[in-house]
Amino acid sequence: MSLLWPGFLILFLIIPLAVAVYVFLLRRRRRFAVRYSSLSLVREAAAHQSWLRRHLPFILFLLALSSLVMALGRPVATVTIPSNRATILLAIDVSRSMCSTDIAPNRLEAAKDAAQSFIQNHKSGRQIGIVAFAGFAELIQPPTNDTKLLMNAVENLTTARRTAIGSAILRSIDAIAEVDDRIAPIDLSASSGTDQLPAFGEALAPHIIVLLTDGASNAGPFPMTAAQQAAARGVRVYTIGFGTTNNSSPMNCGDQISEGQFGFPGFGLEPRGGGGGFRREIDEETLKQIADLTGGTYYAATSAGELENVFRNLPTYLVATRETIEVSVFFTAIAAFLIIMAMILSILWRPLS
Repeated sequence: MSLLWPGFLILFLIIPLAVAVYVFLLRRRRRFAVRYSSLSLVREAAAHQSWLRRHLPFILFLLALSSLVMALGRPVATVTIPSNRATILLAIDVSRSMCSTDIAPNRLEAAKDAAQSFIQNHKSGRQIGIVAFAGFAELIQPPTNDTKLLMNAVENLTTARRTAIGSAILRSIDAIAEVDDRIAPIDLSASSGTDQLPAFGEALAPHIIVLLTDGASNAGPFPMTAAQQAAARGVRVYTIGFGTTNNSSPMNCGDQISEGQFGFPGFGLEPRGGGGGFRREIDEETLKQIADLTGGTYYAATSAGELENVFRNLPTYLVATRETIEVSVFFTAIAAFLIIMAMILSILWRPLS
């Protein structure tokens, strides 16, 4: 905890001054002699007077005065609070291998269904954005609460060549930076290090990236370089490896790909229909490293049901943010309570004072 106006702490000198005045008044009262017809009456009255009852109201008054001085100093504290205003970027792999039919009807359709289910169940106030990536990454739907827009964006995903995991992370960071000015946008033309970035300190930003892929990065920036950029900004990346291992099933995306749809229309599209004939393996080691570096988690999903379960159990409820808030109101409230207590005790114990 720190103070915005620490100069007001000098007012704590009032405390010893008040104690000195209180002691002076007590001694002044003792100078007055009062005659009683019987000394035993004086002893009996004094026996019922406890030190605590005589001085507790004044002690409470001193504590209230101290609390008010602290309130004048405007104390601030940095606290971690849950945030429903998080931005979640779904970065979905739309490379050609997503046409694989090892997961019916194909990986892309299964991924669409899981993503749409996640969108429909997301909590109010939490924005979701969609990034599609193959040989490059593109923000196809900026973060929004509009479920219809998000559903349409996912539904219109189409495939293209290659896999650029690093590009997907960097484009997701830029999308987050557009809605949160505390997050610095990507600038790879600057120093490759992250020491020049505005730091969140030890806190995590209230935003996450959920990256789903079925392969290994073979285009764009190195994935771990992109992960370092996310980690420097406090953005967690949750990675999902989707698909069966040692897969040799045919590929079939039907006739979805057409000019004008979301995804990568007209850009290096590969032929549609059956096929196979090349190795399609998930780079789990890199996906785990990305998650570990950024504070996220790696999930493996080998079926549509497992992918649905992964999306359902993503720890988005852990999204939190660190905020610096002024807490002088609490010290003021404590002071008011102590003063009221001192007044009540003074009234109740007045006959004995």
